[in-house]
Amino acid sequence: MAGVFTIGHSNHALAGFLALLRRHAVAAVADVRSAPYSNFNPHFNREALCGELADAGLAYFYLGRELGGRSDDPACYRNGRIRYDRVAQTPRFRDGLRRLVKSMTEHRIVLMCAEKEPLHCHRTLLVAQALAAEGNDVAHIHADGELERHAAAMDRLLDEFGLGAEEDLFAHPRAALVEMAIRRQTERVGHVLNASDKER
Repeated sequence: MAGVFTIGHSNHALAGFLALLRRHAVAAVADVRSAPYSNFNPHFNREALCGELADAGLAYFYLGRELGGRSDDPACYRNGRIRYDRVAQTPRFRDGLRRLVKSMTEHRIVLMCAEKEPLHCHRTLLVAQALAAEGNDVAHIHADGELERHAAAMDRLLDEFGLGAEEDLFAHPRAALVEMAIRRQTERVGHVLNASDKER
């Protein structure tokens, strides 16, 4: 069973971000941002970050096209909002996931996106969930450096929607409740197409 971390770069200073990676002995960063740039934190722009990680002895690879949260496939949207369950079934996503799992056998990897809170990001709702469903061990690195196992993050999500009660678990398998909670959370935080998206 391979293992992987996730992290949100948020508004970390570069030194603080690197310290978090060192704390958890991360060897490689897999960038899963669809647009690997930050207006507010330019040190996390793809080219700048790649150079800084190399200087720190860490590998960088970009998987935002395959595992990003803003698909360019119209079939992955419903009423203009992304559906992660549809993204997870696309050949591009499945290929990216296979590439990631292979890399996980060679490096201690962290999946990086922008959001500070794991439950507000596709790295958790889409990518980590798909990895966990295949038996991989996933843990989320919080801004304070603490780790949260993916199952514990899903417990928080169930509680947020009132789906963790005993009667819910009795009526539905936990996996079905998690799927329901992810769908509801995606309605809150998932990408919504705008006019410029539709013109591409």
